[in-house]
Amino acid sequence: MHYSIQHIANILNAGASLHDPQIVIDHLITDSRRIIFPSASLFFAIHSKRRDGHSFVEEVYHRGIRNFVVEKGFDISPYAGVNVVFVDDTLQALQQLAAYHRSQFSYPVIGITGSNGKTIVKEWLYQVLAPGYNIVRSPRSYNSQIGVPLSVWEMNEENTLAIFEAGISEPGEMGALEKIIQPTIGILTNIGEAHAEGFTNNAHKLGEKLILFKHCKTVIGREADFTDQRFFGENPVVLTWGYSDKNEFIIKHIIKQTNATQIALSYHFKELHFTIPFTDDASVENAITCICVCLFLQLDEATIAQRMQQLRAVDMRLQLLQAINNCSVINDSYSFDITSFSVALDFLLQQHQHAQKTVIISDIPNTDAQEPYETVAEMLASKKITRVITIGSKWMEYKAILNNKILQTQHYLTTENFTQQFSANHFRNEAILLKGARVFGFEKIVALLEKKVHQTTMEINLTAMVHNLKQYQQQLKPGVKLMAMVKAFGYGSGGAEVANVLQFHKVDYLAVAYADEGIELRKAGISMPILVMNIDEAAFEAIIQFDLEPELFSFNILSSFSSFLKKQGIQQYPVHIKLDTGMHRLGFEAGDMKELCALLVNNRRMVVRSVFSHLAASEDEKEDAFTRHQANVFTECCKIIEEALGYSFIKHISNSAAIFRDHSLQFDMVRLGIGLHGIDSTREYQLQLQTVATLKTTIAQLRHVKAGETIGYNRRGKVLRDSLIATIRIGYADGFSRHLGNGNGKVSINGVEAAVIGSVAMDMTMIDVTDVPGIKEDDIVEIFGNNISVQRVAEWCGTITYEILTGISQRVKRVYVEE
Repeated sequence: MHYSIQHIANILNAGASLHDPQIVIDHLITDSRRIIFPSASLFFAIHSKRRDGHSFVEEVYHRGIRNFVVEKGFDISPYAGVNVVFVDDTLQALQQLAAYHRSQFSYPVIGITGSNGKTIVKEWLYQVLAPGYNIVRSPRSYNSQIGVPLSVWEMNEENTLAIFEAGISEPGEMGALEKIIQPTIGILTNIGEAHAEGFTNNAHKLGEKLILFKHCKTVIGREADFTDQRFFGENPVVLTWGYSDKNEFIIKHIIKQTNATQIALSYHFKELHFTIPFTDDASVENAITCICVCLFLQLDEATIAQRMQQLRAVDMRLQLLQAINNCSVINDSYSFDITSFSVALDFLLQQHQHAQKTVIISDIPNTDAQEPYETVAEMLASKKITRVITIGSKWMEYKAILNNKILQTQHYLTTENFTQQFSANHFRNEAILLKGARVFGFEKIVALLEKKVHQTTMEINLTAMVHNLKQYQQQLKPGVKLMAMVKAFGYGSGGAEVANVLQFHKVDYLAVAYADEGIELRKAGISMPILVMNIDEAAFEAIIQFDLEPELFSFNILSSFSSFLKKQGIQQYPVHIKLDTGMHRLGFEAGDMKELCALLVNNRRMVVRSVFSHLAASEDEKEDAFTRHQANVFTECCKIIEEALGYSFIKHISNSAAIFRDHSLQFDMVRLGIGLHGIDSTREYQLQLQTVATLKTTIAQLRHVKAGETIGYNRRGKVLRDSLIATIRIGYADGFSRHLGNGNGKVSINGVEAAVIGSVAMDMTMIDVTDVPGIKEDDIVEIFGNNISVQRVAEWCGTITYEILTGISQRVKRVYVEE
């Protein structure tokens, strides 16, 4: 559809001053930052609670805009050669125009509302339905009074299906959105506690949301949410899913596996089976809703099953990013409410690697009241935040509240004001939390602060790590302590970042391999006890300076450390005695006990904090007899040492596998290592572990290669058919092993596995993507994660998962996320 400015004035039944009445309008603009095609754009000067769009008319005029919708009485005399439409309310005019535009199309329109899951369901429906439809949908979460009309304006004759989401924050808003979207199919997602502030109760909120379906033919959702249908105007057909037989879609069973969920449901008396690559309850519910919509649209079971298996996550998570000038950035700018702000503040305070804490916050959405701002100011003061930067007119109005509680404050009216005055020198050696409503566009601030590195990233899911920690803690007998291993850069996941989470969740001990690793943790603000498992004389001074606790594993190292303590005049320094019970790597043997006890008893400069040993094969059922032998030797040696010293100490021998394989070996403490990262070395899968580390890169280039050609160094990659080859941005310098070359390894792209072809180079690798549908340059490539486990990668390389994880180069950016 093409609209002249004269046609638009007629649609709005508005007065106009038109310099060129026939100019065609293709784009609607409400934000001066979004101007791309000024000559074909119409600017709506919307007057909202946060800003007055009329104040931007001069700016957009100078940027080439010549078409405006303004409120009556606005002075246009300074602007020559313009087309101006005068209305009573610019927002209502925008909505009226969008509603007219929507009425020009007769293809199906899906309208989505609910408290949770709207964006996920919309994006997943797009993923599943896009191969068969030309879909127009809301960009990101454009579900507001402004976002919905801008989304609907994108409808055109080429589309065959539209998917729009509608969100409301107070009564009376949905009526306008219903007129704009005019859905033919309605979807109601989970009605939870989110966005409840403006409503009396959930029933009230539900009633307001159901207004969207006033003229729908069909509405789909879960049975539990349709508690009241009195608000439907024309009584559409309501198709629900649930476990009872009265539902159109009857859930037969839901079976959760390690990285997937199997769903069986009955539809039209036929049982259907689907698998999705997610296990959390919210994803399962959202996926079921999508399946029901697909069945209603008459997609066949096989097609739905294939596409549901390839669903990709929609990212709405808190992220911890490496930033400029040795800073860390916590990006939690998807939404802003008091509850999530409290969670984000707690996460900020976990980041002890930076003493200085800065919070950048926007206005609080959907409220002009002073009380929420007082609450936020009090929260910031109670957390002893060093500096607070506010963005928004309400903070400008209430800035005295904050200034009285925080020593360092800065205030900006808009995000643009902040970015225009931004200087990298203003941020150094600090942790920065960005918490703002989506409308403030804090992603521009993230782009300024984030450290620029290449596109290969290791994503560390801290929520999954905590989940795994709790899985193991549930296996512990009462009173048993837990030591977490954070050596080797936290098994590749980042030492300080992982340690901060573990300290926050109150594990009892941390362990590192070398003193340098412990020093880094101390510098990062980690205060809990840290065991150093491999020391030499060069590390003694640092051990004392940074309050680290050494492992003593030989007479030579014990004697040397004792002499150092004597020279320093230090008494009762905590040490840990390592016993060799069969690993034969480091430690005192059973035959050494008499001599060892004599040295310890006569040496008051040291106090034994723990005695421990290392199991050689605790994950292997066939070696259980040897594991029991080690435990018996350990018990006897500990008894001898304890009797000689005359006091008790912590005893520990269990590693990740032994924690749950044999509870009798837990003693006083266990050591959790690889299991924390979601890897069950036993392959017994007794625990519901979640994937923590996901290594991702992107496609740099796609090229078609004829059969008979070769790929890469030494022409080792033979092309046996006409092929599509992708070059991805990762190589052996990043930790992508050369063993994966020449077809030995695979990657996952859009949920489809593709084999490596040719030799792995230092910075690049080639992949045969001939069989990957819809692939394009810059697509994300998973090296390992939820689709390809790190265990499989290790098998392809002929090694173990430890080597794969710890081998990821530190030039690969680590991104930390919390669900």
